[in-house]
Amino acid sequence: MRILLIGATGLLGTAIKKELEPEHEIIQAARHNTDVEVDITKPISIKEMFESVGKVDAVLSAAGDAHFGPLEKITPELNEVTIESKLKGQVNLVLLGMDYINDGGSFTLTTGIIMDEPIYQGASSAMANGAVKAFVKSAATEAPRGIRINSVSPTVFQESSKDLKMFFPGFEPTPLSKVALAFKKSVEGIQTGQSYEIY
Repeated sequence: MRILLIGATGLLGTAIKKELEPEHEIIQAARHNTDVEVDITKPISIKEMFESVGKVDAVLSAAGDAHFGPLEKITPELNEVTIESKLKGQVNLVLLGMDYINDGGSFTLTTGIIMDEPIYQGASSAMANGAVKAFVKSAATEAPRGIRINSVSPTVFQESSKDLKMFFPGFEPTPLSKVALAFKKSVEGIQTGQSYEIY
């Protein structure tokens, strides 16, 4: 398959690439230093990416910034960071990418465990994760030409920094290799409308 991987240079993107590249052609996309550059907060940048890459069999999103901070300090402006990137950015990959996906192809977006299991300072990110999950479930019922749409909801990674893990007390970190397998399932399998929850 010809697979477009957005967020290819991050921890998750690197793990997905390692899992899929032995059997597929991986086109890497990120803000800088990849096959194609994209800023998912800008629809014009997403359009230019798809026009540059052309037809693909799968689009994978390992991208999306989110604001973390105490609820009483979250302003509408800070929350907008999450909405523009983690939420709208990923949704727009589907809305603007539909014409570039081959028949029977797939989209896989990324959410996260905190939409179901809250953590301190995670309200903004949880909001976006839950919205993306709901979009995937609904959009999958309308997707044309056999196109499938799924999302992956991981817990904190074993490979995450110690500072990040401190926000997840009592959570068992999962290896990135296990999370990458969920993307493989989404790409190579037959399921649609699923939220693959990785604990």
